[in-house]
Amino acid sequence: MSAARLDPIDRKILAELQADGRMTNVELAKRVGISAPPCLRRVRTLEEAGYIKGYHAEVDSRELGFEVQVYAMVGLQSQAESDLSEFEARCRDWPLVRECNMLNGEVDFILKCVAPDLSTFQTFLTGDLLKAPNVASVKTSLVIRSAKDEPGVPFEVLEERLSRMA
Repeated sequence: MSAARLDPIDRKILAELQADGRMTNVELAKRVGISAPPCLRRVRTLEEAGYIKGYHAEVDSRELGFEVQVYAMVGLQSQAESDLSEFEARCRDWPLVRECNMLNGEVDFILKCVAPDLSTFQTFLTGDLLKAPNVASVKTSLVIRSAKDEPGVPFEVLEERLSRMA
């Protein structure tokens, strides 16, 4: 099911839950303008359809002692599908890798990594990432500061687009 197939209430439910996933169903229902029982049914349907993948707490990595954030641009020797899948599986097993995205262009993957300190990241880099099968090159960039870290999607852009299509 595409976003265009969702009605405005479903999209509002998703936008509200994206902004605050801890609100009660009663509060959510009030915000989207329907009663609680149908609101809960809609949420369950959105979960089952895969629009809602989970509920998470947004934690402060620095407060927890993860002072280092690094982006690693990885080039592979082979881009055969089996090799790509094998690298992705390996990334899922590395705790320091928080995001793994395949790109087109000069770089095959970009990894977002977090570590408590530079020494821990360096150990991961030299002991795991650079030694992984099929890895040809790795270029890293240390994050100095972050100006924006907004999860999810911009629902206001979606609504504007859908209103133009109507």
